[in-house]
Formats: sequence, structure tokens, C-alpha cells
Amino acid sequence: MMTAATTSPAPTSTELRGGLAQVLLATLASTIAFWAWMSISPLQKTYATEMGLDEGQISLMLATPVLVGALGRIVVGAMTDRFGGRRMFTVVLLLSAPAVLLVALAGSIRSFPLLMLAGFYLGVAGTIFAAGVPFSGAWFPPERRGFATGVFGMGMIGTAVSAMFTPRLAQDIGFLPTHLVIAAALVVMAVLVWFFMRESPQWQPNNEKLVPKVIGALKLPVTWEMAFLYGIVFGGFVAFSTFLPKYLTTIYPDQVDALGAGMRTALFAAAAVVARPIGGVLADRFGPKVISLISLGGIVSLAYIVGQQPAEGIVTGVTFILMASAMGLGMGAVFAWIGPSTPKEKVGAVSGVVAAAGGLGGYFPPLVMGATYDAATNSYHLGLWLLVLVGAFALVVAGMLRDVGRKGA
Repeated sequence: MMTAATTSPAPTSTELRGGLAQVLLATLASTIAFWAWMSISPLQKTYATEMGLDEGQISLMLATPVLVGALGRIVVGAMTDRFGGRRMFTVVLLLSAPAVLLVALAGSIRSFPLLMLAGFYLGVAGTIFAAGVPFSGAWFPPERRGFATGVFGMGMIGTAVSAMFTPRLAQDIGFLPTHLVIAAALVVMAVLVWFFMRESPQWQPNNEKLVPKVIGALKLPVTWEMAFLYGIVFGGFVAFSTFLPKYLTTIYPDQVDALGAGMRTALFAAAAVVARPIGGVLADRFGPKVISLISLGGIVSLAYIVGQQPAEGIVTGVTFILMASAMGLGMGAVFAWIGPSTPKEKVGAVSGVVAAAGGLGGYFPPLVMGATYDAATNSYHLGLWLLVLVGAFALVVAGMLRDVGRKGA
């Protein structure tokens, strides 16, 4: 089912010295980009109130940056194979800064059409993930790439940063200054990347044209298999990170305000961030298949509990944190699955397609949740049941795939 990766001489420890520092720099850059990418969601209630938005408009507003960030990853992943991570990180960070400023302008003049355009442009920030996976993996030998991509994946803590700090900054220093801070952070990070990031000595540019490269990635069975699984684990994470403030303030309006929802969303994102490298390490040790199965089983079980809409309190808090942890384990496992199963020269392109599938997986649930909301019972019950069914199907699919073995096997 899966295509075996082409063999190459194992990199030496001397050649890869300094790799962890480079991965940590990429992780920090990803954190800032994720903060920008998710900067609309924490202020969704403000936009809804000031612009008079209905459920459908709110869902579309939240989903648009996710869609563009997803599709853009296909291009960025393939371009990373050709131009390298340092260049692509710098370009993505610099292009994202004007998008944040456009969001600030749209909010300031209370224009929903302009906000939608700004959200479309803001999706560029979400493409940074596709640059970081091949960049980080190239700094480590194959048996440790689950660890490398897991550490880089911790950059999605930017989602928690956005949920926690964006509404507080908007409250303390104002809406426009908050977006100026985010844009400045993107530019500063781009400068740091340009001067301090370097490519792994194992990296070689692939000058194949973009379209043939993507088509080549799409011909590999591993691309479709991992895209489906990642669409569930990362897509679920993005969807909940984007929609959770809306969900909590709607279902529990008397117990959770905007700041409380932001804190809960930050804890959700933090749990996934901590679990992601653990998933990568465990996948290196026990094989990515078993960790993926554990992840998907947890998601299905916990989504069922959420679907019962338990009373706000310890049960809901623990359930969402455990769900985020299950998703984080799955994210680490899926990307640990890609490296050993993919020809080296196609890792960037395959990673881009898989990352795009993850983003697309996060695009549709907010729209589904908005469309299936039952105002009479104040419930998202149907939408959550759909998540349970899709997760159960993914569990079956993962069980049918061939594992790539364990470290040292």
C-alpha cells in the first residue's frame, strides 16, 4: 500500500550538529505565524456584535483563513523542496504582516466584506507549517524524525497565544494596537529567521516544476492515506481551536464569557502542543500505526462525551483537554509515518499536501456546526455526532494500513 522511501547514506551526528536549535527557531517562527493565523477567532464576538453577523456569517468568517492556509500549504510545501525552509519561512512571515493590518482596518471600519478579504489573505500565515516539516525533518536521521516534526509541531502553541493574549491585548491597549503588535512580531521574526536559520547539510534543492511535483506526490498512496488521517487529527484541532470560543459562549452563556472562553481555548491548544512531540517520540519507538489508533480511539470516545453537552465544569474541562491531547498524539504519529514511507525528494511536496488536508479538515466543521445548530435546544448535537462517525471511519482506515515499523526494528 505504501511506497518505500529511497535509501541514502545515513547522516552523521557531526553533519547534523545544531539541528535542535534550528528546529526550535522554526518552532518559534511557527508560533508567531499561528498567532497571526488565528487572530480573528478570539475576537469573533466583537466582530459579530459590531457588524451584526448571523451564525452563518460568523462560521464563514472563522473558516476562511483556515481554508486558504490549508490550500496554500500544497504550494509552500513544494516550494520548500526547491528553495529551502529559510527562504520560505521568511517569505511567509513577511507576507502575513500586511494581512494582519488589513484585518485591523476591516475591524476598525466595521466592514464585513473587507474582513472576509482580509481573512482570505490571512490564510497565508497558516501555510508556514508546510515549510517547517521538511526543514525540521532534514536535521535529524530517519529514526528521529518523529521527534523533530513533533517539536516543530509545537509551534501550533501560537493558537493558544492568540486565544489567551489577543482578547486581553484588545481590552488593555485597543483593537488597532493589538494588530500592530502582531504584525511587528511577524516582521521581527522574519529578520531573525533570515539571519540565523540555516538549511540542513542533508538538504538538496529539488528543481522539479511545481505542478509535476505536486502531481507526483498525489500519485503516492501514502499521500492520500496520511492526508485522510491528518484531516481528522489536525483538522479537528484547528476546528475546535477556531470554534471553541463560539461554542462555549453559546452553550454555556451564563458560565463562560469571552475571556474565559479564550483561556479554555488556550488550555485546549496547549494540551495538543504538549502531546504532539510525545506522539512523535512514541511513534519512533512503537510505530506510528499503534499511536494513530490510540489517538483516533480517544477522539471518537471524547467527541461522544462532548456531544452529550454535560454541565459546564470539571467534566467539560477535562474532556476537551483529553480530546486535544488525543489529537496531538495523532498529529505527531501521522508525520512520523510520512518520512520513512516517502522518497526523500518528495517529502516537502507530500508534507504540503498532507498539511493542506489537515487544514481542510479544520475548514468544514465550523461551517457544519453553524449549519446544524439547533436554536430551539441551544445544541450542536448533530454536528458533534458527525465528528464521532467520521472519527470511527478513520479508525477503521488506520487499522487497515501497513505500519513502517519501530525504531531499531
